[in-house]
Amino acid sequence: MLAGILTGYSIKKKIPFISKAITVLIWVLLYILGTEVGSNKQITEGIANLGLDAAIITVFAVTGSCIAAWALWYALYKSKKGGKI
Repeated sequence: MLAGILTGYSIKKKIPFISKAITVLIWVLLYILGTEVGSNKQITEGIANLGLDAAIITVFAVTGSCIAAWALWYALYKSKKGGKI
């Protein structure tokens, strides 16, 4: 992971469109993951058995991730702007 971070940081300025390419690749990977999950008969048949607990866990996990991402963005943005937003 560290090697990937260092590589990405080093080529960021050499290839200006790299962030857009990475975003597109992430969307492609998510689409492929979704099609794999959707085509798995065991998973699709077991959705009804997952129940309310799985839905609650999912909602809290997504909410927590969004709050953490917002907090990180806020902390980074605030530090770049010298404390002014």
